[in-house]
Amino acid sequence: MFEAKLTDGTIFKKIIEAIKDLVTDVNIDATPTGLSLQAMDSSHVALVNLHLGMEGFERYRCDRNLTLGISITNLAKVMKLVNQNDSITLKCEDEPTYLTIVCQNQKHDRTTQFNVNLITLDSEHLGIPETEYTSEITMNSGEFSKLCKELYALSETVEFEISTTFVKFAVEGEIGSGSIKIQTSADEAETSRPEDTVKLSFALRYLNLFNKAYSLSNQVKLSMAAETPLVVEYEVESLGTLKYYLAPKITDQT
Repeated sequence: MFEAKLTDGTIFKKIIEAIKDLVTDVNIDATPTGLSLQAMDSSHVALVNLHLGMEGFERYRCDRNLTLGISITNLAKVMKLVNQNDSITLKCEDEPTYLTIVCQNQKHDRTTQFNVNLITLDSEHLGIPETEYTSEITMNSGEFSKLCKELYALSETVEFEISTTFVKFAVEGEIGSGSIKIQTSADEAETSRPEDTVKLSFALRYLNLFNKAYSLSNQVKLSMAAETPLVVEYEVESLGTLKYYLAPKITDQT
């Protein structure tokens, strides 16, 4: 049997909202230690990696490893039933054909239950290689979201440059070019060596999709290394992490 209860059901609702425009059908892996999800978008440019540890749930039980194939599109529709102050419980049997979602609101004496049909998907697990990121920065998630939206109005691509002391976002479009440079203090930016500076370009459309997760955390962590995907990481309160990986755009070097 599997059962996981969150006191604040809106957290799970926000997670689903933050990934529904990137991935459609996914396998949710339920294990005795927590929940995880890993899936690529249809163009294989971006990857979503979610891990929620059992310690963050009010109640958690998973007797054996389960793979729950589910439509994120359909799950997002069910999540619209989740209201403020609702707790949410996910549960199923050992040989499940559906995932039961129970929302309870003690304030209004209301209980909502819905069974979401499960689907069979290829359970291929994507290996994320261990990478030593040479440049990392943590910044306000709301500020990063606003910045990416504003830059998208000017260009489809943004160039990131991160060092120990600053992060720079540069764009070039039909109307011209420009950049935004944010100075960072030593405890906000971390690099393996002081001289390391990484400069890569990324599609702003994907970054704006990632930033739908900004309401989950006040901070966002950006990790980069040369010729490797950008990692955009959000801490999900006491539950775990939601990470997005985005492949850099190949630019012509003359």
